[in-house]
Amino acid sequence: MYDSSSSLKIPSSPQEEDKAEGKVYGNVFAELESVDLPLGTSLRSVYDDQPNAHKRFMEKLDARIRNHDREIEKMCNFHHQGFVDAITELLKVRADAEKLMGQVSDTNRRLQDAGREVTAQTEEVIRCRVQQRNMATTVEKLQLCIPVLEMYSKLKEQLESKRYYSALKTMEQLENIYIPRVSQYRFCQIMAETLPKLREEIKEISMSDLKDFLESIRKHSDKIGETAMRQAQQHRTFNSAVQKQVTLSCAKPLYGLNGRTPLHHNGLSTDTAEEEEIDEEVLTAQDLVDFSPVYRCLHIYTVLGDRETFENYYRKQRKKQARLVLQPQSNMHETVEGYRKYFNQIVGFFVVEDHILHATQGLVTRAFTDELWNMALSKIIAVLRTHSSYCNDPDLVLELKNLIVIFADTLQGYGFPVNRLFDLLFEVRDQYNETLLKKWALVFRDIFEQDNYSPIPVDTEEEYKAVVSRFPFHDAEIEKQQFPKKLPMSQSVPQIYSQVKEFIYASLKFSESLHRSSTEIDDMLRKSTNLLLTRTLSSCLQNLIKKPHIGLTELVQIIINTTHLEHACKYLEDFITNITNVSPETVHTTRLYGLSTFKDARHAAEGEIYTKLNQKIDEFIQLADYEWGMAESDGRASGYLMDLINFLRSTFQVFTHLPGKVAQTACMSACKHLATSLMQMLLDTELKQISMGAIQQFNLDVIQCELFASSEPVPGFQGDTLQLAFIDLRQLLDLFMVWDWSTYLADYGQPTSKYLRVNPSTALALLEKMKDTSKKNNIFSQFRKNDRDRQKLIETVVKQLRSLVNGMSQHS
Repeated sequence: MYDSSSSLKIPSSPQEEDKAEGKVYGNVFAELESVDLPLGTSLRSVYDDQPNAHKRFMEKLDARIRNHDREIEKMCNFHHQGFVDAITELLKVRADAEKLMGQVSDTNRRLQDAGREVTAQTEEVIRCRVQQRNMATTVEKLQLCIPVLEMYSKLKEQLESKRYYSALKTMEQLENIYIPRVSQYRFCQIMAETLPKLREEIKEISMSDLKDFLESIRKHSDKIGETAMRQAQQHRTFNSAVQKQVTLSCAKPLYGLNGRTPLHHNGLSTDTAEEEEIDEEVLTAQDLVDFSPVYRCLHIYTVLGDRETFENYYRKQRKKQARLVLQPQSNMHETVEGYRKYFNQIVGFFVVEDHILHATQGLVTRAFTDELWNMALSKIIAVLRTHSSYCNDPDLVLELKNLIVIFADTLQGYGFPVNRLFDLLFEVRDQYNETLLKKWALVFRDIFEQDNYSPIPVDTEEEYKAVVSRFPFHDAEIEKQQFPKKLPMSQSVPQIYSQVKEFIYASLKFSESLHRSSTEIDDMLRKSTNLLLTRTLSSCLQNLIKKPHIGLTELVQIIINTTHLEHACKYLEDFITNITNVSPETVHTTRLYGLSTFKDARHAAEGEIYTKLNQKIDEFIQLADYEWGMAESDGRASGYLMDLINFLRSTFQVFTHLPGKVAQTACMSACKHLATSLMQMLLDTELKQISMGAIQQFNLDVIQCELFASSEPVPGFQGDTLQLAFIDLRQLLDLFMVWDWSTYLADYGQPTSKYLRVNPSTALALLEKMKDTSKKNNIFSQFRKNDRDRQKLIETVVKQLRSLVNGMSQHS
């Protein structure tokens, strides 16, 4: 029967059990003897079996070994005799083998001895053949290497002699022709590796030379520009000698710092003997600067295929230098040398660029130089506009203008447009005119301060001609007079006239060489002269008239002087016409309207005369010392008034040289002011009381004023025109002196009234001062004693006057 957990059959008897056990161990031994099966499984089956299985397995194993030993012994016993026979045969063969080995060794020795000499000779032949082949190969290779070494040696010599362009060509041949033939050699590889480094060294050296050149050119720009501008100035001088009027705006100068071919100028050939002589003396740019570093560097970078880098670097550096050149010194405006150095550097810079433009192909282009010039031109104009505004010396501004003209002509000769520079000159001209006006303002001021404001005394004919030669004065009556005699104007008139002509000459200097027509120059001269008259001279005259020390006599003389200067304006126009040869009848010719200056000054002087007269009248009136409470008058006019009248008489005698209308207006103004001042004195609010005696004294003073007015202090008045200035005072005083109130009140408002000029408010104010408002008033005390009705009449009149005044206020 079988167990469910085991595949082994359980024996039913000891015999069966031993038989089964033997079968099992037989299988195990078969597995152990097999080399293909794993031992682990077989051994595990032994140990995992029944108890004492290990012991029984060992016993079976020993039995199995004994069986194998018996089988091996049997096999050895079976083959032993054959083995012994084979050994015996082998021992017999050994002796023969030893004998054969001796014979072979002897034969080999004899053969080796015989071939050793042949081998030695063969080896010598082989060695010679190898040497011969090596020598042929060496010669062949040397023939290939020697040109390379020669070229490299040549390269070293070229580098040492600084012939870098040739060195680069040699490098190119080495790289393209020679080195590829022997590129397998190490020295060629080293050489090939060295060449790029040499190229970089050449680039660095050439760039260093270029930097030195750029530094050098900065130092030489001033000299180059100075030479170019001097040649331009010589050319202008030459043209002036050949042709007086030449239009230079469309022509180029004959000089050429770069040795360029001179141009024809206005149809005149430059191939004259004198110009050839000038050309022989011309210094070219190469004479002043060595340009070889630029050419060399350009060629080097071109050969190296890096020309664009070089061009960009050169242009960038020149732009930086241009900005430095265009930067002026802070005190440039102080001296003309500052401007000259500034212009020389700029001209030198652009002359060099022009030379580079024409001497190289594409290093700089016309577009690049035009861009540089436009940038420079804007900067130059801004600098000149700023610095010229600081100039207060007209001579410096004039020198600046001449420098700008030469500067513009020089650069125009190299093809640079300079129209904007000539436009700038018009701004500089305005600045020049401003400095001239300031200078002449001081001149006019000195003339006015030194003038004695007296007619010019002339003792001899020579003195008279000397004055007339400086000032266009013609007066038939004065010419008929005997010497000595006096001219009506003062010394300042011919001096002012001469200075105006000097101003015109000074203004004309700036207009020269501006490439402008005579009409434009004429227009500029007239405009600047108008500014001198209407602004500078007018201001000086106005300031002179307002000065405190200028009295009535001086004012009268100023009026006379301005009259003569006004008449001289037409001679100034003729003077400008003679200079410019432009007829005054030209359509666009500017007229001298400066004569309005003299009219305005004359009007101002007349007004100042009126003002000063009134001030003197006020000064005299301030000396008045009336006793307003006096019982009766002194019987004669007041002393202050007589002094005032005497002053007016002497003053109006001086006015005889004035135009009649001026003298009459001054006299009428003085009389009106005097009458107004006297009226204000009576009506002064601080004056509280006034007596009839004071009225009588005041009447005596007014009578003297009327006598003065009727004496015709200034001729030309018709009838009693001058006396009308005192008519208001006269009627008021008559009303109080006669005490004719009934007539005044009855005729008030009628055109035929005797007291038409008496205002009720004026009469009321004066009458109020005469009322009995204080017991200390002696006059009214006498009225109360002698005639009480008079006091009542005053009160009645006061009431009626008040009603009239109120009626007037309501009506108004």
